[in-house]
Amino acid sequence: MTSFTEGSYPPAVKAELERQRLVQAVKDWSLAHGLVVRPPATVAPDDLDEILSMNAPVTLFPSPFPRRCFEEAKAVQTTYNELYARISQDDGFLGKIVQEVAGGDEFIAQLWDVHLRVKQEGYVQNLALGLFRSDYMVHQDGDDLQIKQVEFNTIASSFGGLSAQTSLLHKHLSQTSYPLLRDAGARAALDLPPNESTRGLAAGLKAAADAYGPSELGHRTCVVFLVQGGERNVFDQRHLEYELVRQTAGAVPVFRVPFAEILARTSIAAGSAKRQLLYHLPSGGDGDGDGDGEGLVFEAAVVYLRAGYGPSDYPDAAAWEARFQIERSAAIACPSVLTQLAGMKKVQQVLATPETSSSSSANNNSNTPPYSTALRRFIHDDASLAGLWRTFANIFPMDASTAAGREARRLATDATACQGYVLKPQREGGGNNTYRGAIPGYLATVPEEHWGSYILMELITPPPLSNTILRGGKLEQGGVICELGVYGTCLWDQSSMAGAILHSEESGYLLRTKGDQSEEGGVAAGFGCMDSCSLV
Repeated sequence: MTSFTEGSYPPAVKAELERQRLVQAVKDWSLAHGLVVRPPATVAPDDLDEILSMNAPVTLFPSPFPRRCFEEAKAVQTTYNELYARISQDDGFLGKIVQEVAGGDEFIAQLWDVHLRVKQEGYVQNLALGLFRSDYMVHQDGDDLQIKQVEFNTIASSFGGLSAQTSLLHKHLSQTSYPLLRDAGARAALDLPPNESTRGLAAGLKAAADAYGPSELGHRTCVVFLVQGGERNVFDQRHLEYELVRQTAGAVPVFRVPFAEILARTSIAAGSAKRQLLYHLPSGGDGDGDGDGEGLVFEAAVVYLRAGYGPSDYPDAAAWEARFQIERSAAIACPSVLTQLAGMKKVQQVLATPETSSSSSANNNSNTPPYSTALRRFIHDDASLAGLWRTFANIFPMDASTAAGREARRLATDATACQGYVLKPQREGGGNNTYRGAIPGYLATVPEEHWGSYILMELITPPPLSNTILRGGKLEQGGVICELGVYGTCLWDQSSMAGAILHSEESGYLLRTKGDQSEEGGVAAGFGCMDSCSLV
């Protein structure tokens, strides 16, 4: 415990010339190796944002992270892959959860409606791909440090490309810049674990493209990245694209399509019962000068969604028809609608809520944890159950029909008790949660019959750390909080409850760090920064 939270590392680097040299080294390496983002509108006007880039916000030093927690989080990832693959196969289980939250969450209801429409027509693609990320924080309980899950991401699990580059940046600095600093803490021996997140995520995409096989229509197959318009985090996505091209030796091209252009750039193959998804490459050759002429036609083997995870991506009925077109097609969707729904916060809560004492005593001896009924539904191996259960935080429903839900409502509306909790809706992307004392006031603006679409999570208490963050050319020095994300890739047969998993790997890690006064941690949302682990 002492070695983790005390001592001279990371150093403050107080000498101005040393700070300038280190900052310049970070900027130059980042620009040379693609550890970059597009500048926000506050930095560059719209007419320049397409030709400018800046280094991603990053710590000057890799943050210390307890080795045991790091290894535990990585070791359990393939079990999490299996768990969420099985959840996504069970639309009966998901349907019940959707019923509980859909009344207060139109977005969830509309996603479910897409699934029901395709189910009625009949799915033509049974394979599903997940590029997952399980996020954790270190919880300090006295002298004990435990890894606790913040959330599980099943869609648009970002920063796999930039996280690998951040690990390489800190490795480079440890060999070149840190040894030259006068502070003894900068010259400490660092245990920097390798990070294969770019390779691992691209390998998952390749496994899906290989499983799809050659086109029966005679087209060349491709992978389509669906992205948001004006994406600032484009280089993170490009790293995956370039690595996928490298792994396939260019045999499977990758095309980026803004989510708003799905219907304009893709179509379902006419006259084919298999409903192949065709991508029409704009050629600019139709003679009218607008650059939208149709050129080559490719068959989409995989559609990787880096958009479509929130209501803002669906401004009208056409956007929902576009998602329906992807879901009903033969392309392997990453994620499918069911896999996206498996990532609901309500699913996380149901998995983590212990059985009641009466039901658990009937099924378990006194030495067995009261695993939830939902967890036992999908995982049957005792060692796997125990591994998952150790990572769960305390999460409560917000319904009025159960004792746990009524108690959560009491805690959430009490001005004192709420200080230890965070209120979460069924959303991805950062910036959606309500913390501590703001919870009662927020709930007062939500109809009480909609409270059940939220969960209440006990806040994780991380040990105190410090570091220096370089963001927008300026240094921020002080206390920080780190969040570890472990990537997993999984390809499975959606039609087989027997668990026909074709590919499953733990695929690298992400460390995000934020100032200890910030509640949210999203890098793209402007709260956190890129970091890497120095194991202690």
